[in-house]
Amino acid sequence: MARPGDNQRPGTMPAFDREPFRRAVTGCMRAIAGEGELDVSFGNERPGLTGSKARLPDLPKRPTGNDVAVTRGLSDAMALRRARHDARIHATLSPEGRNARAIFDAAEQARCEAIGANAMQGVGDNLAAMLEDKFQRSNLSAVTDKTEAPLEDAIALLLREQLTGRPIPRSGQAVVDVWRDWIAERAGNRFDRLNDLIEDQRAFSRAMRDMLVAMEMAEELANEEPEDSQDEDEASDNQSRDNEETGAEKEAGQQDAQPQETDIEGESEDDAQSEASDATSDDPSEDDSADTETPGDTRRPNQPLSLQAGESDYKIFTPQFDEVVGAEELCDEEELDRLRAFLDKQLSALQGVVGRLANRLQRRLMAQQNRSWDFDLEEGYLDTARLIRLVTDPMQPLSYKMERDTDFRDTIVTLLIDNSGSMRGRPISVAATCADILARTLERCGVKVEVLGFTTRAWKGGQSQELWRKEGKQPRPGRLNDIRHIVYKAADAPWRRAKRNLGLMMREGLLKENIDGEALIWAHNRLLGRSEQRRILMVISDGAPVDDSTSSANPGNYLERHLRAVIEEIEQRSPVELLAIGIGHDVTRYYRRAVTIIDAEELAGAMTEQLAALFEQEEQTGRRRRSGTRH
Repeated sequence: MARPGDNQRPGTMPAFDREPFRRAVTGCMRAIAGEGELDVSFGNERPGLTGSKARLPDLPKRPTGNDVAVTRGLSDAMALRRARHDARIHATLSPEGRNARAIFDAAEQARCEAIGANAMQGVGDNLAAMLEDKFQRSNLSAVTDKTEAPLEDAIALLLREQLTGRPIPRSGQAVVDVWRDWIAERAGNRFDRLNDLIEDQRAFSRAMRDMLVAMEMAEELANEEPEDSQDEDEASDNQSRDNEETGAEKEAGQQDAQPQETDIEGESEDDAQSEASDATSDDPSEDDSADTETPGDTRRPNQPLSLQAGESDYKIFTPQFDEVVGAEELCDEEELDRLRAFLDKQLSALQGVVGRLANRLQRRLMAQQNRSWDFDLEEGYLDTARLIRLVTDPMQPLSYKMERDTDFRDTIVTLLIDNSGSMRGRPISVAATCADILARTLERCGVKVEVLGFTTRAWKGGQSQELWRKEGKQPRPGRLNDIRHIVYKAADAPWRRAKRNLGLMMREGLLKENIDGEALIWAHNRLLGRSEQRRILMVISDGAPVDDSTSSANPGNYLERHLRAVIEEIEQRSPVELLAIGIGHDVTRYYRRAVTIIDAEELAGAMTEQLAALFEQEEQTGRRRRSGTRH
């Protein structure tokens, strides 16, 4: 028997050192996912994948070989989904009905895992161990009735068998046996056709939709993806540009990860914020919080906004001269470097002020990510608050505690900057510097940032107005200028690569007129194309929409009425959180959540305070929700 106050027993083996294993799994996961910055954490929470953050179960103090294989299987499943899954395609083609969607999601996960299992023998073995453990612990190894056996699991296992040639895990055999005849009768030879589609997610998803029709689940299917939707095409173009940038970064050797042949998430709705990954043990979803949303089951609509937001009668005379362009495409590299140097030199004094504010914001954000402790552990930090137990009962062992990450939701922030002529001079310089430093700060905190700008290609109308004149000047033609939307920093582009792009705002002649309503729709729809759970759109402007050519050919307040309709639609019916900062202009009459500053020098403080308030509000909401759950 242990002596009083003795917390150790003789003869026990030393605890297993888990750190080398964690490093190995993290490195392997990043390599398979093709993402060198993937954030991998280990703990006792439910495993899952949320954006660029993965949670894996920690090994026990004395792990077995199976424990190691299961954890590796979980990491491989998440990494393969990250590398081989396009969430925009998935959300677009995902069925609406709950049962059909469960099958659709399970099939997609099986496809991603099959690609990895076919390419790497070790990955296939890890996935097999993970699946064996999943069904064993789910008490599904002896089911005999269809009501007890999930149909989606049976289809996923049959797909795995078909796509990889590997046998069905023994613990999952009963699930398949219960459904095999029913599936074979309805699906027929459709499984045989899927091998050729494994690398093409869109074709594979369509084949699965056909299979759902054969299984008499057609009434649960969502509408087909629009073929000629302008908004969809635009979102696709933006995604392709972002993914090309990501690929270029990998080729430059900036990430120690093996190249993948798929887009690394220029993602769309996916879970209306982060899509569930159903293929891992315990069904580790990409976020299991109460706010997790899945395609077809969202609390707020996630459809892209159209020009006719609300009751607006807004229209475009012709979109053929509009452009969405990367900053680097508007001038050569040498000029970009010169403009960036000019911006840095002009604002060297301001950078210190903005830097201090950014550091304060970073501390506030990081403090929210590590604010929770696990108690009564066998190892960790000594819990001095519980030492009194040793006084009252010397036989009690020492108690330890460990700090753990709380639920800090995956977030993306879009900074939409007015590039109109009235911003010329100090306002645009301050806006560029603030965007630059905030992007760097939020990137350190794991928050992705996109920096966008909006202006027009010409003063007082461009080619659109010329065409309108040639065609006889029809009355009420709608918007009559050529818009230019600029991507200074894509969400997936690292700050260091996009830094010089912000210098483009200093270019003489870039800043012209501003059509805010369409810019908001563009930025909003880009955010809906992301997988992050929380999406924030911050607009920085110094006035109401102005375009002389449009205003002179249409009823009064034409652009302003459209802006109000768009803002109302986003604030009331969209999951995107909208806030605005007006420079010398009262934007509170447009935006429900807004602040107006008199001097551009106040912009840095306003931006950091507004963002900090949003994150703190979310943290308080999360604490109230967790407290309510305990009661």
